[in-house]
Amino acid sequence: MKRRSLLGLISLTAAVACLSSANAFADDLYNTIMARKSIRVAVPTDYPPYGSVGTDMTPRGYDIDMANLIGKKLGVKVELIPVTAPNRIAYLQTNKADITISSLGKTAERAKVVDFSIAYAPFFDAVFGTKKVKATTFEELKGKTISVTRGSMQDQELEQMAPGAQVKRFEDNNSTLSAFLAGQTQMFATGTTVAAALQKMNPNLDMELKVILANAPCYVAMPKGESTLLAKINMVIREARTDGTIDKFSQTWLGAPAGQLPD
Repeated sequence: MKRRSLLGLISLTAAVACLSSANAFADDLYNTIMARKSIRVAVPTDYPPYGSVGTDMTPRGYDIDMANLIGKKLGVKVELIPVTAPNRIAYLQTNKADITISSLGKTAERAKVVDFSIAYAPFFDAVFGTKKVKATTFEELKGKTISVTRGSMQDQELEQMAPGAQVKRFEDNNSTLSAFLAGQTQMFATGTTVAAALQKMNPNLDMELKVILANAPCYVAMPKGESTLLAKINMVIREARTDGTIDKFSQTWLGAPAGQLPD
């Protein structure tokens, strides 16, 4: 009886030790960031107004402001790492970045490999094209050529909603837009704010919104299981929503308050 009790106690102690080790491992990234005193943030530099490079060659945009806010609140230096849509999650998986703030939408497939914060920015996806091309429904996109960035939310949405469209995929956002501007495609799929920025830079551009694809807010992504880091970042975003900082970012970069964002 005593032997069984002793064995039970040993088993329980081992289980507690394993659980403690697992919890410590799960929080390892946050501890690493704090010990390093810096956080590596994957951000876009080819996707204004969320991220682009200014005339002084410094990254600027909504996502960059969000990255700097998180660094400030954590009390660590921010190391910005430029990424494109296809590799922004891969940088987390290969330990090239600690978190990704890159106009990233949340999907069930992505949630299998990364964890998401609560939403920090609004984002509407849509298809845009020249005025001479008639396409106001998903059915009318059939047979039309549309450029899109590989692996983006718009890529997935087109595949689901407009299977008859001739989708041409590019490795970064600049290439996606350039294909349309060069007349290689009749339309392109992107965020409405990105299209607005493109129109502002090219006032005479023959372009209009054709079809809304989805309302896909932006989330911060990080490796799975980092519960402490996730909680800290959610706290920063929630406070920024409450004190008006998020609305200020949105007004500055998107021209309107962020409004009600989902958790």
